This record gives sequence, structure tokens and C-alpha cells, in this order.
Amino acid sequence: MNEALIYEKPYYGMFTDAGNIVVHSIVKVAKKNKLPFSTVNKMLGELSDLEGFGEATDTAVREYVYEAIGY
Repeated sequence: MNEALIYEKPYYGMFTDAGNIVVHSIVKVAKKNKLPFSTVNKMLGELSDLEGFGEATDTAVREYVYEAIGY
């Protein structure tokens, strides 16, 4: 089996791997708890206030998240 397929990193348009991992955590919580997108959007906004995660509210990131959750 191709190792790249096993260890594929989540991608949500964040500038760093760490950013994509944090956003992936938000996606998992949202899916598990069936959160509305308004709540997820607020979570992304709070993340964007943290140093190094400012792009969390960029349109591209929100679109990746929206699609990943399956709205």
C-alpha cells in the first residue's frame, strides 16, 4: 500500500500543517456534534484571532471546511 495514502495530511487552505491540523479538529467536532455552520464559522473566527492562524476566516478555508463537513 502507498504510504502517502496512509499518512495524507488534512488540507483546509491554512498556511501551515499546524493550522490544517487545528482546523481538522474543528471539522471533526462539528461533524460529531452536528454543529450548524454558524457555530463552526464562529470557531474559525476565534481561531483566526490567535497568532499564526489569521487565515482561518479566509473564504478558501471556510469553503474547504463547509465541504468537508458536508453541509
